[in-house]
Amino acid sequence: MSDRPRLLVLNQYYAPGYEATAQLLAALCEDFATTYDVTVVTGRVTVLDDVPMGRHVRNGVEVVRVHSTSYDRSQIWLRGLNYVTYLVQSARAAFAAKRPDVVLCMTDPPIVPGLAALVARRFRAPLVVISQDVFPEIAVQLGRLDNRTVVRTLSTVINFALRRADRVVVIGERMRERMIEKGVDPDRLEVISNWTDTSALKPKPRDNSWSRAHELGNKFVVMHSGNVGHAQNLDALIRAATFLRDLDRLEILIVGSGARLAELTELAQVLEVEQVHFLPYQDRSVLSESLSSADVHVVGLARGLAGFVVPSRLFNILAAGCPVIVAADDDSETAAVVRRTGAGIVVPAARPELLANAIRSAYDGKLDLADMGERARAFAEEEADRSVAFRRYRDVLERVREAE
Repeated sequence: MSDRPRLLVLNQYYAPGYEATAQLLAALCEDFATTYDVTVVTGRVTVLDDVPMGRHVRNGVEVVRVHSTSYDRSQIWLRGLNYVTYLVQSARAAFAAKRPDVVLCMTDPPIVPGLAALVARRFRAPLVVISQDVFPEIAVQLGRLDNRTVVRTLSTVINFALRRADRVVVIGERMRERMIEKGVDPDRLEVISNWTDTSALKPKPRDNSWSRAHELGNKFVVMHSGNVGHAQNLDALIRAATFLRDLDRLEILIVGSGARLAELTELAQVLEVEQVHFLPYQDRSVLSESLSSADVHVVGLARGLAGFVVPSRLFNILAAGCPVIVAADDDSETAAVVRRTGAGIVVPAARPELLANAIRSAYDGKLDLADMGERARAFAEEEADRSVAFRRYRDVLERVREAE
């Protein structure tokens, strides 16, 4: 029997899944595993068929992968079914676990903090919630949820868990403000930004094996790399291409997958923007090359989402030393980071004509992309490397344990 403290973690997504939270949580848990016995209760991987179900050990972490559904998330009722099956199955696994010293959860699905709060109460253990977004407000802002009864019920469940948690970790100052508005005690809030691994993700030459494999050598490449969902406002990027038909070398790559992939692919076809192409998620082993193949990246965030979500993919882009055009509200965390670092420029959300102007300026050499890329990498090394975030997370766990 190990005499190390035990950590029980709940989240629907976990590596080797491609979701951002899956990758972030796996890295964090593997760091925790140096001092804790870590058990993660997670769901079925949506895009990989050879991932073992049940209980196994992955990089020092005990992973319990329950038999939840993994339907296409483009339809909200199927996504809801995925949530329900995960919650039911994970509840059984979590309540059957050995008594943890700390319970930790992320917010996939958004109501998993409610389950985590019950598990923490059952074992009389402290609860830490890592909030990657603010729900149900984000769904309401995106027009994905408008039933007042459902919104009120979800708010009640989620707010109960957040107010009961010993610590709520948010990933930006604006999100901290949103949580205070929801009634979370400011003394229980911690701000820890998402991170990147600067030792694994590094700037590569623009001409590399990945770019050559995709015949990008003589192109000016504008890239979105990550989730293709509702929050990313990729409509603006595709519509921006309609203003840029005269740029012969322009290639707009949307790399990733998500709930809106089919819809956005159809939009590109309807608008007849031949510069826009779609590629699936790339394996993490080639991420440095794929990110470095872009002359500039676009990080979009739908209007009205400032403080409700912070795109974590920004930090990987910065680690690869790539310049960024942010298309988001002016008060968003993403805009603040890019402005503070000088790693790119900011244009308003949902304004494709202004986004097109920014892309044209980059294409015409009016922006110092090389200097922006150097600033991006410097910031990633000094402030956004995972070693900084992991140290702060370890401190949070120690403090909640000592308070018991």
